[in-house]
Amino acid sequence: MIERRRKALQDCTRAALRHGTVRARARAWLAAFLGLVLLGSSSVPAFAEEYDASSAGNPLRIVSYVVYPVGVIFDYLLLRPMYWVGSHEPFRSLFGRDDE
Repeated sequence: MIERRRKALQDCTRAALRHGTVRARARAWLAAFLGLVLLGSSSVPAFAEEYDASSAGNPLRIVSYVVYPVGVIFDYLLLRPMYWVGSHEPFRSLFGRDDE
């Protein structure tokens, strides 16, 4: 009889703890959602500068449009294969490469 009451009390305690955990999670999700809504509703729209065609076209930027693809091709076709070859024997020992 006492054992049955003890088991019933433990079951009630477990159920109460589970219910409290679910309620705490629900409150946390609700607080996070409301925080995001308040954050989104309080933001001010950003105003960008007007585009001025007379000051656009920096010469270095125009040069970089041509030079960058050449550098990428140089990297993939020459430098990466050279690195791979240098990381294998006998070139690894020849160049003194130590990965430690």
